[in-house]
Amino acid sequence: MRTLLIFAVLYSAKVFSRLFYRHRIEWVHETPGDRWKGHRVCIILNHTSLFDFLWAGTPPARFLWQIARHGVIPIAEVTTRRPMIGPFFKLIAQNVVSISRERDHTWQEVLTSIDDPKSLIILAPEGRMMRRDGLDKKGRPMTVRGGIADILSAVPSGRLLVAYSAGLHHVQAPGERWPRLFKQIRLRLEYIELAPYREKLFASGGKRGFKHAVVADLERRRDLYCYPDGKIPPRAPQRKSRAKTPPKAVEVAKTPPSYSATSRAAPKAPQ
Repeated sequence: MRTLLIFAVLYSAKVFSRLFYRHRIEWVHETPGDRWKGHRVCIILNHTSLFDFLWAGTPPARFLWQIARHGVIPIAEVTTRRPMIGPFFKLIAQNVVSISRERDHTWQEVLTSIDDPKSLIILAPEGRMMRRDGLDKKGRPMTVRGGIADILSAVPSGRLLVAYSAGLHHVQAPGERWPRLFKQIRLRLEYIELAPYREKLFASGGKRGFKHAVVADLERRRDLYCYPDGKIPPRAPQRKSRAKTPPKAVEVAKTPPSYSATSRAAPKAPQ
C-alpha cells in the first residue's frame, strides 16, 4: 500500500512538473542501450532549492516505480521537521532516512539501508542548499561531502546516475515560500559504471586518498556541467590529498559544453 502511495505522489509531481515547467534535458555522452536501467546510486549536484522534486518530470514512470519500491533517500532532519514540506518528503521514496549531517547512527542507518541489491539511493552529496550568493546559509562555499565515498564503496556494482542541475533559484530560492511557474529548468544527465569508476579513483588516490579523489572528481564534474554560462560560484580552497600522488582526473572534458538547441527531451512516461 505504501509503495502505491509513494508512486502516486511521485507521478503527481511528474505531471505537475511537466504541466507548469519547460524541461531542457540532455545527456553528457551519447550512450547506447537503456539509459534508465541498472542504477544503484543517483546523485543531484548543485542543490539550490527544496523544489528539486520537480526533476521527477525527467525520468520515465518505471524509474519512479523503482524509487517507490526500493528507493533510499537521506534527508536532513531540519527538512523533515518542516510543517508542510516535511510530510511530503517522507513520501518520495520507500525508505526516507532523517539524518543529522554528522557521521553518527543516522548515517549508519543510510548505509545499512542499501544492503538490498535492488535498492536505489538518491541524494544531494553537497548536503545543503546554495543561497543566491553562491554560498550555503552559513556563508561557506558549497563542497561535496565525503559521505558519498562511503556509499560508492558500499555498492559493489551497477550504475551511478549523475544529475547536473543548472539551478532552480529562478523557480524558488531558499527562504522564498512559493515557486514561480512556467519557467525553463535545465538538467544534464550522465551515467557511470560504478565498479570501473571506483577502481580508477582507488588507483589515483589510494585507499587513504579515495574519499578526497571522489570529492575532487565530483566537484570538478559539477563545475564543468552545471554552469552553462560559465559563472561558477565561490569555491573552497583546494584541499591537500593525503595520497602520495595527486588524484588523476577521470574522464576530463576539454571545455564546458553549452546547452544546445538540440538538447534531448526527457523520455516520455509509458502509457
